[in-house]
Amino acid sequence: MRLSGSGVRCVRGGREVFSGLDFAASAGEALAVTGPNGSGKTSLLRLIAGVLTSAGGSIGLEGGEQELTLAEQAHYLGHRDALKPALSVAENLLFWQEFLGGEACDIAESLTAVGLDHATHLPAAFLSAGQRRRLSIARLLAARRPIWLLDEPTNALDTSGQALFAALMTDHLARGGLIIAATHAPLGIAARELRIGISE
Repeated sequence: MRLSGSGVRCVRGGREVFSGLDFAASAGEALAVTGPNGSGKTSLLRLIAGVLTSAGGSIGLEGGEQELTLAEQAHYLGHRDALKPALSVAENLLFWQEFLGGEACDIAESLTAVGLDHATHLPAAFLSAGQRRRLSIARLLAARRPIWLLDEPTNALDTSGQALFAALMTDHLARGGLIIAATHAPLGIAARELRIGISE
């Protein structure tokens, strides 16, 4: 499996964010997208996820599931946690598992993997910022997809949470997964860097 972009151009609100961007990542690899605020890191992830439309160039996936689109094979984990406060931790995870489809994994195991097995029936509104981030990470495990698109994935995680997530990312790569992460902080795993600069 190989995800690549050639000459990708992004325009937001009439402003060119970046253009002529090339990138590539293969199964078992992580690509860290770095650059200053406003340089287009999040926009690139959203283009890959199909949330935004490219203004030029191409993004393609080779070797994935032929009958599925790139977006259907990718998890986009934004820098904001998409949780419903009134639902319990388990209910939030079940919602995303059913919504995303794909290879479903045991919810209890997913919560244990991120250290939230003690909070299964707790409303998400009661979670700390770090716990909310852990619950979002559990979504990656509850409905497995080969491509992880991560926007500032270690935000709100303490040292132990960062180490735990690094282990989960390492396991994902070992299974043949692929990671593209927009980040200001080290991921804690081996990753190539793609630096985006601000267009003049």
